[in-house]
Amino acid sequence: MAERALCCDLLVIGSGAAGLATAVTAAWHGLSVIVVEKDEVFGGASAWSGGWMWVPGNPLAKRAGIHEDPQQPRMYLRNELGSHYDEARIDAFLNNCSNMVSFFETHTELRFVDGNEIPDMHGNTPGAAVRGHQIIAAPYDGRAVGPLINRLRRTMRETSVMGMPIMAGSDLAAFLSLTRSLKSVVHVARRVGRHLLDLAFHGRAMQLVNGVALVARLAKSAEKLGVTLIESAPAKRLVIEDGAVRGAVIGTQTGEMEIHATKGVVLATGGFPNDIDRRKLYFPRTPSGTEHLALPPESCSGDGVTLGESAGGELATDLASPAAWAPVSRLVYRDGSTGHFPHIIDRAKPGSIGVLANGKRFVNEANGYYDYTTAMIAAVPADQEVASWLICDHRFQRRYGLGHARPFPFPVGSYIRSGYLKRGDSIPALAQQCGIDPTGLAETIRSFNDHARLGEDPLFERGATPFNRKSGDPLHIGPNPCLAPIEHGPFYAVKVLPGSFGTFAGLRTNASAQVLRGNNEPIIGLYAAGADMASIMGGLYPSGGINLGPAVTFGYIAGRHAAGVQDYESAMEQHINSALATK
Repeated sequence: MAERALCCDLLVIGSGAAGLATAVTAAWHGLSVIVVEKDEVFGGASAWSGGWMWVPGNPLAKRAGIHEDPQQPRMYLRNELGSHYDEARIDAFLNNCSNMVSFFETHTELRFVDGNEIPDMHGNTPGAAVRGHQIIAAPYDGRAVGPLINRLRRTMRETSVMGMPIMAGSDLAAFLSLTRSLKSVVHVARRVGRHLLDLAFHGRAMQLVNGVALVARLAKSAEKLGVTLIESAPAKRLVIEDGAVRGAVIGTQTGEMEIHATKGVVLATGGFPNDIDRRKLYFPRTPSGTEHLALPPESCSGDGVTLGESAGGELATDLASPAAWAPVSRLVYRDGSTGHFPHIIDRAKPGSIGVLANGKRFVNEANGYYDYTTAMIAAVPADQEVASWLICDHRFQRRYGLGHARPFPFPVGSYIRSGYLKRGDSIPALAQQCGIDPTGLAETIRSFNDHARLGEDPLFERGATPFNRKSGDPLHIGPNPCLAPIEHGPFYAVKVLPGSFGTFAGLRTNASAQVLRGNNEPIIGLYAAGADMASIMGGLYPSGGINLGPAVTFGYIAGRHAAGVQDYESAMEQHINSALATK
């Protein structure tokens, strides 16, 4: 038996963006909140993410003069999601996401930068926007976080440079144009110089951007609002009283401890991307469960789903896909440890292609990461390993990098010696290194080059959508920012396998983020947010940021619902009246 040691109004299990957003919202509305985290650090998969959030109609877009018909994103999602369109939860998201941004901007440490020029992924779908849907947490000085900084997850090492996170947008563009712009040289020199000083004085990156900035800003806000943050405290089981969830038993270094929560429990543990048994059961082409390369931390292993099921919740598996697919390459470091690199940037740049073992292309490489991986899984014959190869020439690798093999001035020798990067002086030699059909690859590259010189891709229309072109190289001299011939040896290749940013399959919930029983009745006192909640996108990927945007929004919704506040305006009025009453 666990000894009852702590009491609060709301207990949040998990400390990614969804969990922290819930905690901050509930605490600001007057609830006492405890956040428990299984890992030794806070931040979950959110800290390793790019940090982008899909938020149609957000205040930053409106301030920039972008005023969108509220029905446009609904039209886009209806056309994208089809039978998976969940009207009640989509409406809850779209009706609340703008107010969510306003709330955090006004009342917390969270500030945002717009990504107004980032288009929706599928520009040919009716309702797709070319701008105004994306936001990201503003950069944050780690020194402002105070001692709490040492309790936060650091940037994923595969996506950082010497531990320094690179912010998508102008920051990343400067690193990629280092050899072509004096302005970029100055920017990079300042960033790297500051980072080296931070390493010397603080032992870690202090220029926080992307997911680490989002988590740091939310965690600091939680701390300032009096939220109790407890790490190394895995949830063991829920406390259920008269059919309602009223707390949980957690593990500590000194044994089990019960936390009683009068308003209930929020599950936000990051889904089940590292639950091998569930991967074997639900993921395609993964007979042992290990063929899939999940990007989230190992701690995201299905705890929330298991807890929810124990209280009568149901795992939704009728989605178009159980996970947010991403093309991933496997790294082996000098110390024998492994890492996974997500191919987000390189695929769309001019001068690379993706091919299967037969040497043939199978997809528009400049489309979204989900699209690339879905096409790869579908194209590889059932009796073959699901894999593809990204191919480029020397000029491409030195300019943009290929996977984890960084561009100039970083050397590539260690990647070749480890086998991560394959190199050949000719296309047939490269094909032999990779086990690709040499005739098929030579013909593919010959045909690709002939069309690429003209800026054309008759097979897959690469560069035809605003998202494709935005993902290409704006400095590329040529008719298509996504296309260039592959002709300057030596030639390089990296093997790409199916992976994911996390799971889409999760607990069934209603529009208030309450976990539902099999009869669609809410379980009193039990909420789910983030990847523990079944994706409102129905297992599809219509745009970047469709994981974090809903995660933070439904965290905001859950926090308000637990506090008994139903809409933004009444929340503001209630808070003002409460403040006046205490004066």
